Amino acid sequence: MTSTTTAIEIPEISEHKHRSLWGDVWIQFRKHKLGLLGIGILFVLVLGVTVGPLVYTVDATYIDVPAANAQPSLKHLFGTDNLGRDTLARSMAGGRISMSVGVIAMLIAISFGTVIGLLAGYFPKLDSPLMRLTDMFLALPQLPLLLVTIMLFRDTLRAAFGPEMGIFMLVVVIIGILNWMATARVVRAEVLSIKEQQFITAAKSIGTRQFRILTRHIFPNVLSPVMVAATLGIAGAIINESALSFLGLGFPSDFPTWGRLLYDGKDFLTLTPSLVFWPGLFISLTVLSVNFIGDGLRDALDPRIRSLN
Repeated sequence: MTSTTTAIEIPEISEHKHRSLWGDVWIQFRKHKLGLLGIGILFVLVLGVTVGPLVYTVDATYIDVPAANAQPSLKHLFGTDNLGRDTLARSMAGGRISMSVGVIAMLIAISFGTVIGLLAGYFPKLDSPLMRLTDMFLALPQLPLLLVTIMLFRDTLRAAFGPEMGIFMLVVVIIGILNWMATARVVRAEVLSIKEQQFITAAKSIGTRQFRILTRHIFPNVLSPVMVAATLGIAGAIINESALSFLGLGFPSDFPTWGRLLYDGKDFLTLTPSLVFWPGLFISLTVLSVNFIGDGLRDALDPRIRSLN
């Protein structure tokens, strides 16, 4: 009597690592070479303006007239301006202000635009008036309006909050208020699409309040375009601030920004070109890196691209 044993083949269970939404976004973002380059450049710039003054301890406000308009040397790596102030130290100080203006103005624009887009997209009665308001702001010439507004309110805010804080508040608020329209349009379009989905219909059928639907169900689903708009908004705010400072209507000379450094150095362009070269380079690198990051996020947050991987 022979016994036969039957081997039961157990299929191998492949272990798949759990992948979250943001994990998929990061995997897709890593394939965007320019996005990674943008992160690297922006990290170096942020590190330079925050940690740099701890390493390069030259006082940005120290005036050394005998060393005025000096060329780059070991003592002054980027040279000096017409008053002998160190250009590298002033560039690092100006970078902190310019980036702060970009981030805070972006937060104002994104917050205002997101609220307008959510309300216009979800409530049909508010759609037409809010979109007409958006069209009106889009029709306004931004740079002339910025110039007129700052000229009207600059002295009042300086007297109330001081020369530095007053102009800082005015610049970031005006830039933020005049740059929310693109975000509002993008968010509105996303809300119009999302509110017709079945999970929104189910939430309404069980009696969920409108505010809760907006905050818990619709808002998380429009974060992707908001994040992309936020990155591009930083670049736009830095450019606007630089334009205002270059025209002499931004921060005072003892409160330097990259745009103000360009304005102060333009009269000495033939004598010391480095006064214009370095702040112009930092503005260009910051805006370029932020735009690269925005492009990478746009591709990484696209569900059609992620589904192919």
